[in-house]
Amino acid sequence: MSWSSGQYSKFEHERNRPIRDLLFNIPLTTINTAADIGCGPGNSTELLQTQFPHAKIMGMDSSENMIEAARKRMPGVRFEVDDISTWHNPGPYDVILANAALQWVPDHKTLFPALISKLAKGGCLAVQMPDNFEEPAHRLMRETATNGPWAVKLSEASKRIKRETAEWYYRNLRDKVTTLDIWRTVYHHPLQGGPAAIVEWFKGTGLHPFVEPLDDAERKAFLRQYEEGIAKAYQQYPDGSVLLPFPRLFIVATV
Repeated sequence: MSWSSGQYSKFEHERNRPIRDLLFNIPLTTINTAADIGCGPGNSTELLQTQFPHAKIMGMDSSENMIEAARKRMPGVRFEVDDISTWHNPGPYDVILANAALQWVPDHKTLFPALISKLAKGGCLAVQMPDNFEEPAHRLMRETATNGPWAVKLSEASKRIKRETAEWYYRNLRDKVTTLDIWRTVYHHPLQGGPAAIVEWFKGTGLHPFVEPLDDAERKAFLRQYEEGIAKAYQQYPDGSVLLPFPRLFIVATV
């Protein structure tokens, strides 16, 4: 089961909110070059271009499906299939945007300085990562993974998600940049469709490493069991809606 641009884009309005908040806090008004790494279907690239309409922007993602969607969305922008962890493009860039992408990349102690080294003087690394590992929706992924016939297949699934604390990023980055802004925001998303809507949301992101190794029958059983847990953890309102709290960590580092 590969990454799906269509699945990801089902909740594009909600997913765009943190991107706008991140871009608003970039302390630059005019730039020449920018890179959107882990650009997905191009929604973040589009907002980046709107913020800096005169900049030369490129987008990169490891998923061919995502890049295909991004190219259709923004045919005038150069998009490449590449891996953030082995991205050799030296830059320099005035802005490197990484929206909801770096949590999938290991070894942040090496990764963040490598990205910072690709910035032009005065340039900015702008990062947003989900910070919801202890939320019920994520905890239930791990619990479902260990309570079923798929347990062996999924023994490594949760290890694919990498992120540290805000204090960790401050401690490891503060001496490498001129200014460092770190904050955490909890978004509360009303979703129509009850517990199934929460499952649909995470099928485009966090559930991917859990369902990818499974065959069709296992995947259906896993998602059914997961949805049963979601139904107990999140209240459904009389109009069929549920409220999904979603914490996110933001980092804006300027050299």
